[in-house]
Amino acid sequence: MSSLPVADWLNRLVPTVQEAGALVMRVYGSDFQVDTKADDSPVTVADQLAENLITRALISLTPDIPVVGEEAASANKVIEGAPRFWLVDPLDGTKEFIQRNGQFTVNIALIDEGRPVLGLVLLPALGRLYGGAVGEGSWVEVNGGPRQSIRCRTVPEVGLSVLASRSHGDEMALQRFLAGRPVSEVVHAGSSLKLCLLAEGKADVYPRLGRTMEWDIAAGQAVVQAAGGSVERLDGSPLTYGKPGFENPHFVAWGLR
Repeated sequence: MSSLPVADWLNRLVPTVQEAGALVMRVYGSDFQVDTKADDSPVTVADQLAENLITRALISLTPDIPVVGEEAASANKVIEGAPRFWLVDPLDGTKEFIQRNGQFTVNIALIDEGRPVLGLVLLPALGRLYGGAVGEGSWVEVNGGPRQSIRCRTVPEVGLSVLASRSHGDEMALQRFLAGRPVSEVVHAGSSLKLCLLAEGKADVYPRLGRTMEWDIAAGQAVVQAAGGSVERLDGSPLTYGKPGFENPHFVAWGLR
């Protein structure tokens, strides 16, 4: 991995992600319209407005590093193959946003040599901001309070606390994955919040046995890995970034093992 000022960049981007979150919340409180993208996924004006704001800030911070945003990628306005690039999901959990359950996130990640090395995940409706960077550890801020260091936990004796998608679950695939493993509970949650719960030591494993895109999880993966966890393909190999089309294979995120 190249030497990068990840701690400095992480801190300098906190106001950006908070400003994007405030913008998203203004739309959240309005009678917003829901449109459909080419892949049949929902999108709102909040997605595009937040992505535009974050993209401008990233270009100002690092004009030599390309920015790949979900909405720009959907419109085929991306550059593949860059060794280093920003990944932005301005509103992960659009279905949670539409359902107004608060479990949606604003995400910024930096990819270097195929790995997420910096991540910010904001839950604007819940007042929680997670950050993490390689070599720097992970933290959470609650309602603007002081940062609290977070760390993945080892699996309790009672068994695994398993995280599952609220809106995209495959119950049969999940049960096949869990067969033979001691499980204490299965908790459903939305968006990249699941990865943050792992980093915070509130759960032990998140098997994602369905379609995701790189921008959906990059920031959360950075937070998990900086907190001591891991994210890997089902065969145990690392989950890397910059893949053609930016689509992920099935993967599993773990806390401490």
